[in-house]
Amino acid sequence: MFDRTQFQTCSFTEVPVNGEIFLMDEKWMAAYEKANLDYFDGEEYEHVGYISYVVVRSVTNDTIELSWYPNGHARYHEVRVRLPRSGFVNYVDQPGYDEKPHLFVTSEWMESLSYRNYCLFAVVDAIGVKDSLTKGALTQSKLTELRRRVDEIAELYPRTSFVSFADGLLLKTNWTVGTFDSSVNYTYKPEDFLEPIAEVRRAFKEVLGLESYAVLSQGSNEYYSDPELHISSSKNHISLNSLGLPFAQLRSIEDSARRAIKDKIHGPADLYMDEEFFHSLRFKHEFDKNALPKHEYPSSMSTGSRSYVMCDFDLVTKNLEFQDSL
Repeated sequence: MFDRTQFQTCSFTEVPVNGEIFLMDEKWMAAYEKANLDYFDGEEYEHVGYISYVVVRSVTNDTIELSWYPNGHARYHEVRVRLPRSGFVNYVDQPGYDEKPHLFVTSEWMESLSYRNYCLFAVVDAIGVKDSLTKGALTQSKLTELRRRVDEIAELYPRTSFVSFADGLLLKTNWTVGTFDSSVNYTYKPEDFLEPIAEVRRAFKEVLGLESYAVLSQGSNEYYSDPELHISSSKNHISLNSLGLPFAQLRSIEDSARRAIKDKIHGPADLYMDEEFFHSLRFKHEFDKNALPKHEYPSSMSTGSRSYVMCDFDLVTKNLEFQDSL
C-alpha cells in the first residue's frame, strides 16, 4: 500500500517527533489510500473515517509516547498515552499536499484508547500536623470525628474513592472518552472533582483546625477497565487499581514543591496542579489563567520535565466556568 511517489511512509522508530498528526484506525487505511489516489488523479477529495488529534512526544524501540487530544471543543484536554509497537500499523505522509500525516494503529488498540478507564487523582494533606501532635491538639475524639466527616463526604460522592493515610487523603475517580457511536461517553469533568476536595479541606479546618493543600493530576491508567477501588473478600487488601503517569505525578509534584519552598524558589500554596490538568479546566473568560506561576518537576514516566501550576484553591474554584456547587 501507499506505493505512489506522493506518499511517504516510515517505520515505527522513524516516526517524527513533535509534529501534529492524525490518529486513525487501520480499518480506514484502504479507503484512505483510495481517496488520495483518486485525488492525485484529479478527482474531488473524499474524506473517509474518523480521526483523533495527536502529537508524537518521544519514540523508543518499544513505545511511542503521544499527546492525545480527546476533546478540543468544550475544553483543552491533553492526555499522555503510550502506543506499543504491537499497536503500530503505518505512518503515512504526503509532502507538498495540504494534509497532516496519518498514524494508523490496530483496531484493538484504538478501541482500548476510547473505551478504557482514565483517572483523576488528588492528594489532600493537612498542614502543621507535627506541631499539633507536639501540643497534644490531635485528640482521639477529633480524629474519630474527622473520619466520620470523611465517611459522610464519601457517601455524597460514590464515584470517588477516598483512602486515608497518615495526615492526608488520596482521592481518585475514573473517567472515559468513548465514541459517538457507542454507549461509552466522554465523562471528564475535573471541575466536579474539585467539589469533594473542597469538602475534605473544610473538614480538616473545622474538625482539626488545620489548613491543607491539594495536589492534582489526570491521565492514563494501566488498569484499563477496573473500578476505582478494589477491596478483597477478606477486607484486608485495598487496591486503588492504579498504575501509570497520573499516580506517579502526585508524589513528584509534591516532592518538587517541598524542595522549592525549602530552597526559597517559591512560597507555599494550597493547590498544586499538573499543567495538563490545569489547562483542561474550564475557566471564566475574564480569568487570566496564564498569570499563575508554573514550576518544572521531573517526570519519571513521561518525556522530559513537566510543570506544575501553584495557586490559591479558592481563586481557582471561584473562577471556574461552572462552580455553583463549590
